[in-house]
Amino acid sequence: MDILIYGTINSIALALMALGFALVYGISRVPNFAHGAIYVLSGFITWTLLNSFGVPYALSILITMVLIGILGAVLYQFVLIRVRGMAISEIIASYAIGLAILEGLRWGGFKGMSYTLPVFIEGSVIVVGIPVDYQRMVVVGLGILIVVVLWAFTHFTRIGLALRGMAQDERAALMLGIDSDIMALVSMAIGAMLAGLAGAVLLPLGNIVVESGYNVLILAIAVCIVGGLGSWVGAVLAAFLIGFAQILTVVYLGSHYQMVVALLAIILTLILRPSGLFGMQKELEERV
Repeated sequence: MDILIYGTINSIALALMALGFALVYGISRVPNFAHGAIYVLSGFITWTLLNSFGVPYALSILITMVLIGILGAVLYQFVLIRVRGMAISEIIASYAIGLAILEGLRWGGFKGMSYTLPVFIEGSVIVVGIPVDYQRMVVVGLGILIVVVLWAFTHFTRIGLALRGMAQDERAALMLGIDSDIMALVSMAIGAMLAGLAGAVLLPLGNIVVESGYNVLILAIAVCIVGGLGSWVGAVLAAFLIGFAQILTVVYLGSHYQMVVALLAIILTLILRPSGLFGMQKELEERV
């Protein structure tokens, strides 16, 4: 039961980390390699507002999400829009932005293990005989809520339907009058806010360190590649596959092999099924 419960929690946490990356790529086809940096930056902004300015915790998270959303839109409007459509340039530009953010935080003094966010609710609860702290229960509840809200947003709102149209067929969407760049900018802002929300929920479970930005980026890429680049449903299912694989690895091999699981998932998927579980890209034999 502990593998089942903590595997589910870990899987939902991975889905939270990866949803922003999957959404941005699915709509704009821009691989946002600054995703991990935005995740960590949101934690540092929340910590600064909370500890240096005395802003209430809930308001700090809300302000951080707004600022992070604006940052995502600015990054697209002034940097990524200029290289959109050039795959290598998109990766280099977004990764350079992420690197500048993370190393800028390190240079600015945000390093060490002293930066932590308080948990939302203290204490724990017993679930079928297994103790689970309330913060992890919040992670599960919020993860399910975000997936439901995203589904409703993309099915019942004008902007959401326009985003779906862009994800399904950009040329057809353009013929219907949907502005590609505006939709890409909106997706970048929403993706950044999702990364910030994931940071606000998951970072209280540990310390805010620069290195976690690189780890989150690798995990998000692994989830999206296994699920299929451009598929949100695939990303959620891949999060469960990798999440349970990581928990089993921790139980039987050790916690230091967790990241190895993600890297192996990337390598094996690219070898055996390059398009992923639900990817819309062509298979290897079709491209050769």
